Amino acid sequence: MSEIVNTSGKRKTAVARAVAREGTGMVRINSVPLGIITPELARLKMAEPLTLVPEMAAKIDIDVSVAGGGVMGQAEATRTAIAKAIVEYFKNDEMELAFKHFDRSLLISDIRRKLPKKPLGRGARKKRQKSYR
Repeated sequence: MSEIVNTSGKRKTAVARAVAREGTGMVRINSVPLGIITPELARLKMAEPLTLVPEMAAKIDIDVSVAGGGVMGQAEATRTAIAKAIVEYFKNDEMELAFKHFDRSLLISDIRRKLPKKPLGRGARKKRQKSYR
């Protein structure tokens, strides 16, 4: 039986879970092939780890399920999950270093979140104006 690897990636409120197994290089996001994902900018963002190591990516199939957040948040969570899956499947330290040198967020999820709203304002920072006259 071939090895199966489960990984996850997060960005804002988007969570992506990737399953990597031996295959022919097929990548599906929510059961949709990567090649027909729109918008194009999100597709290119998701494909970054695959373009860095195309010879390795052609040996495995990756299925990603992603939920929450917006389009680009989901795209960045997906790219993190895909990169982690490739590194964990092949257990290659050089590949891990190459990913980290290209962009650290390929392997480390972005923990930044939205600030909570404060009293006397419409958002986290904006406040009602004061008048002293």
